[in-house]
Amino acid sequence: MMTVKINASMSRLIASAAVALGLLAAAPALASGGAAHPRSGGFSFEGPFGVYDQGQLQRGYKVYQEVCSACHGMNLMHYRNLGDRHGPFWNPKYPNPNDNPVVKALAKQVQVPDIDSETGEPIQRDATPADKFRSPYPNATAAAAGNGGAAPPDLSVMAKARHDGANYIYSLLSGYRAAPAGLTIREGQHYNPYMAGDLTPFWTGDKHHVPEGGFIAMPAPLRAGQVTYDDGSPQTVDQYAKDVAAFIAWTSEPKMVERKQAGFGVILFLLIFAGVTYASYRRVWKGVAH
Repeated sequence: MMTVKINASMSRLIASAAVALGLLAAAPALASGGAAHPRSGGFSFEGPFGVYDQGQLQRGYKVYQEVCSACHGMNLMHYRNLGDRHGPFWNPKYPNPNDNPVVKALAKQVQVPDIDSETGEPIQRDATPADKFRSPYPNATAAAAGNGGAAPPDLSVMAKARHDGANYIYSLLSGYRAAPAGLTIREGQHYNPYMAGDLTPFWTGDKHHVPEGGFIAMPAPLRAGQVTYDDGSPQTVDQYAKDVAAFIAWTSEPKMVERKQAGFGVILFLLIFAGVTYASYRRVWKGVAH
């Protein structure tokens, strides 16, 4: 008798769950916002055969240095890394990037904090290839205080920290739009359709058509003609965004090309090994019925 009661209870529970799921499926889904899918930047390093475009990396470094470095640091990068193999200023003539004259010249353009060895007083000096990229703030507290309480994120591995890496950065930097009518924006916030978020609480329009995107504290950092390119590339927001996104992708994974090349070597070895193994198998068991 107890078994019958339990089975009946389970049947009612399953039936109730099925009805609830049916109602949920039949009900019109409310838009929950969410970020727009990143646009493709058509980067040369995408795919298994992709490699970095050195010219693009050089332009991206210039955009970072002249625009982004005012707020965002790259604490994992040293100036000598700019001359690493497959890097922006790599030159086979200088296997040791510390000897690369271009890297030396670029580092010398930057002033970094140091301590006078004789007086112990803080000083500013020209950077060397051995120095880390200069940080825009002395510490995290100062960074937060200068930016409304939120320190700008470090960009060293930002492309690895975000889904769709370089495409996301490119889309975000070039994707600032005027806020759609009906969206309430707080002071110090900016609308961007590629920024993750849920705008439902701030949307006064049709709740079934909440705009994509979210709010970001950083105003649009790029504008046309802001950075001068010496190679004739377009000096547009779209081009700046692509170039600096490619540079950040390189800082996030500077050994990507070597990793791909090593992968092809391993695959080739495994194919040869499989062929030798199969040939050995045929020779050992030749003439043996099995």
